[in-house]
Amino acid sequence: MNSYSIYEAKARFSELIRRVRRGGTIIVTYRGAPVAEIRPIEAGTPALETRLEDLERRGLLVRPPDTDSPDLRPVADRPGALRRFLEERAE
Repeated sequence: MNSYSIYEAKARFSELIRRVRRGGTIIVTYRGAPVAEIRPIEAGTPALETRLEDLERRGLLVRPPDTDSPDLRPVADRPGALRRFLEERAE
């Protein structure tokens, strides 16, 4: 059997992954309709950065602009701020 409901797939996840590692393909269904496929990753699958660049070229992905975020600084500049906060909270 290569088709499992979501419930069955969750219950047998380790077993299904072993099958996939041996080259099998698993179909996951929801109410009898296929919704996902678990299969081995192909050896020639491009790296993440290459895939992202491809999606960007095809107009399917827009990356955020590279912005230099300001350096983070502590909220409280005075030592002992946490102690004072806890003391005030206890009052």
